[in-house]
Amino acid sequence: MFEIDLTKFKKYDTPGPRYTSYPTAPHFNEQFTRENYLDEIIKTNYGDGLPDLSLYFHLPFCDTLCYFCGCNMIITRNRDRVKEYIRYLKKEIDIIRTYILPERKVTQLHWGGGTPTHLKPAEIDELASYIKESFRFSADSENGCEIDPRDLTKEHLLMLRKNGFNRISMGVQDFNEKVQKATNRIQSEDITRQVVQWVRELGFSSVNLDLMYGLPFQTLESFSETLKKTIDISPDRIAVFNYAHVPWVKKHMALIHPEDLPAPEIKLHILKLTIEMLTEAGYVFIGMDHFAKPGDELAIALQEKKLYRNFQGYSTHAGTDLYAMGITAISQLQNVYAQNYKTEKEYFDSINNEILPIARGYHLSKDDILRREVITNLMCNYEINFKPIEEKYKINFKEYFAWGLKNLTGMENDELVSVEENKIEVTQMGKLLIRNIVMNFDGYIERKEDTAKYSRTV
Repeated sequence: MFEIDLTKFKKYDTPGPRYTSYPTAPHFNEQFTRENYLDEIIKTNYGDGLPDLSLYFHLPFCDTLCYFCGCNMIITRNRDRVKEYIRYLKKEIDIIRTYILPERKVTQLHWGGGTPTHLKPAEIDELASYIKESFRFSADSENGCEIDPRDLTKEHLLMLRKNGFNRISMGVQDFNEKVQKATNRIQSEDITRQVVQWVRELGFSSVNLDLMYGLPFQTLESFSETLKKTIDISPDRIAVFNYAHVPWVKKHMALIHPEDLPAPEIKLHILKLTIEMLTEAGYVFIGMDHFAKPGDELAIALQEKKLYRNFQGYSTHAGTDLYAMGITAISQLQNVYAQNYKTEKEYFDSINNEILPIARGYHLSKDDILRREVITNLMCNYEINFKPIEEKYKINFKEYFAWGLKNLTGMENDELVSVEENKIEVTQMGKLLIRNIVMNFDGYIERKEDTAKYSRTV
């Protein structure tokens, strides 16, 4: 049972990165070129070992606007626009696969958006078939797709299953009708239950439901009802995100009135209730905003200290090279991040010239690589042992991270971490404030080089 001291939480309510990468995306720059990216591809092709591949495809289209959405999406019902985008995705596949050794195996595939199931079933089949023909997939690859239950047909799921998809993730956010109306996402409980039933009938191995707290008109009582219904549906995984109201980043969020949002105190109580109800129902708290049943791969990876984190959140596929395709998509190789153009025109123009559509990126320094490993260990394993880091990077951990260790003193007093002679361990309550903890190992924050405006950590 989690013991959560809400008075301690208040003092840590500050803006901070979510660390799906380090350095974080605001540090990407346009001095990074596609030539830098190609150099890294060649190194990973012919370096020591041959990392497996993780593929991500960004399908940005939705037919309605959800006011809370923080994704890179395009609202359209123009089917010709969707068809054109698929054609260019296939062309990007053709370009990228000329640089990747054909024997490299794909162990993970993910379609995100937007709404991938905004594609018609035939379009899903067209794109998925092309991906399968273009890459060599491992027999046990993890193939996931985000779906929207609204306007979804069973045929959409049949086509995904036919093409090897075995994991489904869908948004719910909140079952409360008043909350749904305020966020422009009307999705009945019956629709959600019907789609989950289809997913199970068709033999998908896992289903995830996304919830969100901090939305307009949410109360402790109303979100308790949403949690009860979610537990009754019994998904394999549940993600419970903290709504980040950032209208300076996503202008459509201004359609949500700040006066309708629950007070920070209420949000904290909703978070506490969420953890208590889900853990009492048997779910394992993975970290930040993720829960999974004990037999799920995420829960097993957490127990075996094999958890990993990338742009899709928590994962079990550490060590893969992530190749991302589509507008805004971010690839992650061993030493670089590379992001595609954000507009269709720039993306299409680049591909028409048969060059990779890289707009910006980042080449990690030795310091970045060291700090990324420390931050990843803390976020995934909730501990860091100094000795292996010292031996690998030839440093004195306490001297190198003196600033961060000094800052941890207050967190240790608040029982968020335990700092020993050669080890840091995160406590159960500290897991809820892991973003705050790892910020102490962020070199850009230490050097005051980080001026990005982030969402709040609580």
